[in-house]
Amino acid sequence: MAQPYGLDVLGVVPADKSHGCLVLFGPAADFWTVFSASSEGLDGQINPVDRWSTRVFEQLSKETGARALLPFGGPPYAPFLTYAQQSGRAWLSHVGMLVHDTQGLLISYRGALEFDHDIADLSVNSARPCDDCLAKPCANACPVDALNAGGYDVEKCKSYLRTPEGTDCLNKGCAVRRICPISKGANRSEQQSALHMRAFVGA
Repeated sequence: MAQPYGLDVLGVVPADKSHGCLVLFGPAADFWTVFSASSEGLDGQINPVDRWSTRVFEQLSKETGARALLPFGGPPYAPFLTYAQQSGRAWLSHVGMLVHDTQGLLISYRGALEFDHDIADLSVNSARPCDDCLAKPCANACPVDALNAGGYDVEKCKSYLRTPEGTDCLNKGCAVRRICPISKGANRSEQQSALHMRAFVGA
């Protein structure tokens, strides 16, 4: 049901006392093609991806009877970082960013559906890819060392993106996220990365 929207299941979190079974969705290989042809992708208004996600997950909620959860729109915010790690398919990487078993450091979640029953056939238990990554290219990929042992210097990152030297990251996406070998699995287009990066700089 999610495939026509360019979405794929990127994790499942079993139900517990605080929530039902959560199915986490993110961009599939054809996400950008689907999104860019949508009304939100064409109208030139702000926050197009978030508005698209709101509409799509409202529709999926109606079709499945599940409750839609979105990673934006707060406070309060749904703890998607926690959900991702509870799914057994995402972990904190060497640079502190979330890393996914098939999408690497380019992982992003557009929303989730919360069901009253567990969906065991979608569950996957994977191994943290960083543990077998000997080269660890992400550790030294940031051109201004905005990601280091001290954490993430957001303002240093944004300042760099506003300079001529930062054009590559601004137009193609974060160099650290791109260099992760697993990130190839995200099939992220440069247009999609540029949209997110420009929104980030303007935030």
